[in-house]
Amino acid sequence: MKSEIIAVGSEMLTPHRQDTNSLFLTEKLNELGVTVAFKTIVGDKRKDLASVFRTALGRVDIVILMGGLGPTEDDLTREAVAETLDRKLRRDGPLVAALHIRATNWRIPMPENNLKQADVIEGATILPNDNGSASGQWLDVIFESYRKLIVLVPGPPSECKPLFETEVMPRLRETLPKRAIAKRSLKAAMIPESQADKLLAPVYTTYTDVETTILAHNGDIQLVLQCVKKDQVQAQKRVNELASKLEELLDDWLYSSDGESLEQIVLYYLGLRQATLAVAESCTGGLVAQRITSVPGSSRSFLGGAVVYSNALKTQFADVPAELIEQHGAVSEEVARALAEGIRRRTGATIGLGITGIAGPGGGTETKPVGLVYIAVSDANKTEALERNFRGPRARVRDWAAQQALDLVRRRLM
Repeated sequence: MKSEIIAVGSEMLTPHRQDTNSLFLTEKLNELGVTVAFKTIVGDKRKDLASVFRTALGRVDIVILMGGLGPTEDDLTREAVAETLDRKLRRDGPLVAALHIRATNWRIPMPENNLKQADVIEGATILPNDNGSASGQWLDVIFESYRKLIVLVPGPPSECKPLFETEVMPRLRETLPKRAIAKRSLKAAMIPESQADKLLAPVYTTYTDVETTILAHNGDIQLVLQCVKKDQVQAQKRVNELASKLEELLDDWLYSSDGESLEQIVLYYLGLRQATLAVAESCTGGLVAQRITSVPGSSRSFLGGAVVYSNALKTQFADVPAELIEQHGAVSEEVARALAEGIRRRTGATIGLGITGIAGPGGGTETKPVGLVYIAVSDANKTEALERNFRGPRARVRDWAAQQALDLVRRRLM
């Protein structure tokens, strides 16, 4: 069974506001075995809203409209839905009374236009809103010979979420056939998206009952596997079977089989080995430390480190010889190695991590271009360094460098 979420509001078509409710609604629908096939954002024009709603009715079983239920002239969700279904709006007496009581309790005058919030589509069930003045509505209709469930909910998250949880979910449970969705999230580091798909597609495309989505972001590949069956055991079995095959193909690139972040996995391995980590970061400016310390309990394995942006601090905090910097330059393999070794000795950590590079947009030369990064990992036995050239703006170079650094630590600990 497929659904569509329609977010109503011209403000969400600007850079200043974004739809966050749909993430919550998607999670709740998935709990019932309902997939979200489409998410649409539409402005506050009645003609556009009616067009989008009609399109949704033609392609999914459940349509959820968020927003446009307020008192202003541009709140037109009720009107557009009624028009599309060729149904009338009626003004509900108890809702009118509730609006007057609300205004009295708040000791504010109630403008006449507030009463439009009491307009109910013919045949709809009113969904009480305990956190606002705009009630939701539920319709179970036959549209062009097909059964459709239509839900109208208010837009503010503080109203949308509790109303959906308390009023919509119980109705959906009673109405829908029992279905189950099983999901797995596999994660791999530093394998290009195209290479990952070339490697994995011959396998996952044979599982036609499992939907496989590949998401790529700054050196991180996430494979989301989803299967819908009549019961959870069947669905999970298919997902796990495919996941096992993909894990084998990904080999050392794979770092998580259940959605954990790379920093969580690094900390897991550090704890497993009873090891500690310290960092000396230059171009990443503390990004690696920030990612690690975002994980609760990281203090058990992460000692800390230093942001050694200047050459002087590379020497002062990580014991990098000044002559080494002068001879090879701050951005060099030699300095990266010295950073990793120096911060390990200074802190007493089991593993030291050193990062130096040119994040840009300026500072590059012909021999050392913007995006050049050296990363080194050191323990009591050896120090290894890696040279990488990351393309893109400053933020992207820093993100890729941090991802690569964490992955090097993970591989050292495996």
